[in-house]
Amino acid sequence: MESRGTKRGAEKIEEAEPWNKLLPASSLPTDPALYVGPFPFYRRPSELGCFSLDAQRQYHGDARALRYYCPPPTNGQSPNFDLRDGYPDRYRPRDEEVQERLDHLLCWVLEHRGRLEGGPGWLAGAIVTWRGHLTKLLTTPYERQEGWQLAASRFQGTLYLSEVETPAARVQRLTRPPVLQELMYMGYKFEQYMCADKPGGSTDPSGEVNTNVAFCSVLRSRLGNHPLLFSGEVDCIDPQAPTTQPPTCYVELKTSKEMHSPGQRKSFYRRKLLKWWAQSFLPGVPNVVAGFRNPEGFVCSLKTFRTMEMFEYVRNDRDGWNPSVCMNFCAAFLSFAQNTVVQDDPRLVYLFSWEPGSPVTVSEHRDAPHAFLPTWYVEAMTQDLLSPPKTPSPKD
Repeated sequence: MESRGTKRGAEKIEEAEPWNKLLPASSLPTDPALYVGPFPFYRRPSELGCFSLDAQRQYHGDARALRYYCPPPTNGQSPNFDLRDGYPDRYRPRDEEVQERLDHLLCWVLEHRGRLEGGPGWLAGAIVTWRGHLTKLLTTPYERQEGWQLAASRFQGTLYLSEVETPAARVQRLTRPPVLQELMYMGYKFEQYMCADKPGGSTDPSGEVNTNVAFCSVLRSRLGNHPLLFSGEVDCIDPQAPTTQPPTCYVELKTSKEMHSPGQRKSFYRRKLLKWWAQSFLPGVPNVVAGFRNPEGFVCSLKTFRTMEMFEYVRNDRDGWNPSVCMNFCAAFLSFAQNTVVQDDPRLVYLFSWEPGSPVTVSEHRDAPHAFLPTWYVEAMTQDLLSPPKTPSPKD
């Protein structure tokens, strides 16, 4: 069924949430056929702020890690970027054993809690999470390989969602073969070839690839009747974009292997493009620039995919994906979570679990190891609640 969202952008679209009939329940089905229907309301995302993580993965409430899109000249020649260059000598990957949960986003919330767009009470009705967690929800109806777990807690009215590494994902990470580790490096190396540290600057692919460094946008939106505050990493900003207003000036950078056959293209459009669409549609990033690499690891061509046109590649594919199904399922899950997590207690955790071919199930837990809202955050927010309200100044 045609998604009106693919033509009208992430604007206000007719609200349609017929999924409440599934709730309350102890599980949530994920069959795509159940979520065919009109595209749900999705508020155009607006950027509330940003933060950066430095080379030591330390938080800074500013844009110091933002990079600038600097593509090679379009003279008809192959970019010929060597994505293997510097591996492994100039590679400093982030320590994946460190469980960061929502901590960096919560640092930002603490810094800005008194002046959030929407008023001081807005956060109490919102869902706070990472963009990557929402991306997994969007792609769930079509995912056939990787399951997920999301921990949920309610605190001062706000519902917090934080991903938990599944046992299977942990085994996969710890036994990751060298070829996959090198492929991960190649994605970051591509960004180095395509980004400069300042507008109008030059790229410097001779430097270290340090995946601790990140620039993150913090966004406000609403899916159905669920207000959202979420954050996601941004690859770069385009100084030549038609508007300098985030997030529409941001660019997502991706790599993929060269395609030579109709079968390869069909697989790419069905699987990889779905994830690219979900990741970019949620924050309102308009363009994904892909570098296609050959078996030797050199980028042979660049192609720009417009986020709002990605669905066109699978519109007539009976085994393709549908944006309406993705968004309707996400809305259904958020309703399921809101109706399940009713007790306001930061130490109480509901663990939502899903494996391909099964419904989403939920289990209840308390304290370690499942509790994920840090003590420093809970104490600071509780202190705010106990403090007498500040008398607004005329400027407020």
